[in-house]
Amino acid sequence: MSHHKLGLAYAQQKDQADTLASYRDRFHIPKHNDGTDVIYMTGNSLGLQPKSTKEYIHQELEDWASLGVEGHTQAKNPWLHYHELLTNSMAEVVGAKPIEVIVMNTLTVNLHLMMVSFYKPSQKRFKILIEADAFPSDKYAVESQLIHHGFDPKDGVLLWKAREGEELANYEDLEAIMENQGDDIALIMIGGVNYYTGQFFDFKRITQLGHKHGCMVGFDCAHGAGNVALNLHDSGADFAVWCTYKYLNSGPGSLGGAFVHERHAHHKDLNRFAGWWSHNKATRFKMRDEFDQLPGAEGWQLSNPPILSMAAIRASLDMFAEVGMEQLIVKSKELTGYFEFLLKQLGSNSIKIITPSNPDERGCQLSIQVKNADKALHSKLTEAGIITDWREPDVIRCAPTPLYNSFQDVYNLVEKLKHILN
Repeated sequence: MSHHKLGLAYAQQKDQADTLASYRDRFHIPKHNDGTDVIYMTGNSLGLQPKSTKEYIHQELEDWASLGVEGHTQAKNPWLHYHELLTNSMAEVVGAKPIEVIVMNTLTVNLHLMMVSFYKPSQKRFKILIEADAFPSDKYAVESQLIHHGFDPKDGVLLWKAREGEELANYEDLEAIMENQGDDIALIMIGGVNYYTGQFFDFKRITQLGHKHGCMVGFDCAHGAGNVALNLHDSGADFAVWCTYKYLNSGPGSLGGAFVHERHAHHKDLNRFAGWWSHNKATRFKMRDEFDQLPGAEGWQLSNPPILSMAAIRASLDMFAEVGMEQLIVKSKELTGYFEFLLKQLGSNSIKIITPSNPDERGCQLSIQVKNADKALHSKLTEAGIITDWREPDVIRCAPTPLYNSFQDVYNLVEKLKHILN
């Protein structure tokens, strides 16, 4: 039974006791047409803007204005090494060693670069296993890799499906697939936190299973980075990729990140697409030298980094470094648990939470399936000043994000939902 209580006074009391409550004031909260803050529940789609982002970007605009090309070495934060300012804090966020992490490109670009290195099909072992309801972009990327290597996606893509009448994927089913077809699978590539159901997969379990059958294992952590304890290093995964504009609040279409396990750090013979930014820093500008691979995740870089995007990421990561994932996850579990409690108290037959009820198998997103609903319900929520995310056919995704959502946000959301459902 939940330890939470009903009523507005309880929500206000929880906010007063919340040690992270002050962080809300460090974000720009969009306004509803009546001038009040919206209830913003789509940090799983696009995180809100930190108020500090403007000054971080402004610093780089100023240095570019006053220094021109000299900014590469003379800027307050020299551009030449700017990406290194993000590495340690990003490694903390995803549970990795600094040598294993790089901020670069965008998510699907990084996924392709990782598959160039870690998807090495043979005639016998060429299949790629993904979860049945993977994010479409992952599915398209995986299919296009198969085609690139001369295989038919119809034969090459294996789906880990939920059972009939269930929403969540089941590990016994995955084990059965591996027992039957493990020798045909070159790569397991799973969306670490499923975008639709919010199910957070057990990375270590999946990785050990994959490695036992001789497969490479990677994860798309778009919905995991900045949300759950990914522990990428300890998971043993070969690689992972993620974006930074959801829970990491770096702005629309901002750069992604990649993880390559340290056991691959010094394998210069790993197949890869290379560019000058993966070349030895000491001799990079000599221009005439033979290619000299950087060790670790940096060795997958292609181009010099886009500084303005990185400045926005740095603004957010500095805040993450200050708070730490541990504290964030404590509040996240409490906030999401409270949200789940209130939804269950509605006692409505028309809504069902499809996200796992075990807090260790989810992040802050709850996916609410609404019986006989269409997008009209979502429009009513929007009119009531609630920004949620509608996914066809009948799911509303809500993510009470611990950095800027309050217990009162959750309370108000459920009150308004109750009103709309009735």
